[in-house]
Amino acid sequence: MTEPSAPPLTIVRPGEGAEGFLGSIGVVFKLWGDDTDGALSVVEHPFPVGALVPPHLHTREDEYSIVTEGEIGFRSGDRETVLGPGGYITKPRGELHTMWNAGSAPARMIEIISPSGFEHCFREMVDMLSDGPPSTEGAVEVLAAKYGLEFGRPAWLPDIISRYGLTPPPGF
Repeated sequence: MTEPSAPPLTIVRPGEGAEGFLGSIGVVFKLWGDDTDGALSVVEHPFPVGALVPPHLHTREDEYSIVTEGEIGFRSGDRETVLGPGGYITKPRGELHTMWNAGSAPARMIEIISPSGFEHCFREMVDMLSDGPPSTEGAVEVLAAKYGLEFGRPAWLPDIISRYGLTPPPGF
């Protein structure tokens, strides 16, 4: 009788993972869908002071965020909160949401995405922005559509920008 082989084990040590910039926040890739049999992916997002993620919704995945440094504001639907280190929030698919650095120091969060797949959108966005803004108009929208991501410009956004002194991403 042969013993079954151990399942694959992925180890990511502190400070490891490819890094990139998404236009307003950073991304550090920790676990890919290939590491979890497609169940989920994990990235970290550093938020510079003044950073704002454009309001968007996911049509294919849910997100779960854990703040690890600083203060990050979240708005999902008509609900808004600011969380510090150790705070958790869910962002369900199909609901418009945004995130921003709500403090005066850099912030950071862990993002769990389920099911996996959207981490590839982040990778493609990093590649697209590596030499500056996209040279092709509408390139970001084409990439977003490929991954079921939809952007919005809700009436409440100017108030958040004003209250927190945020810098909207270029072209938004």
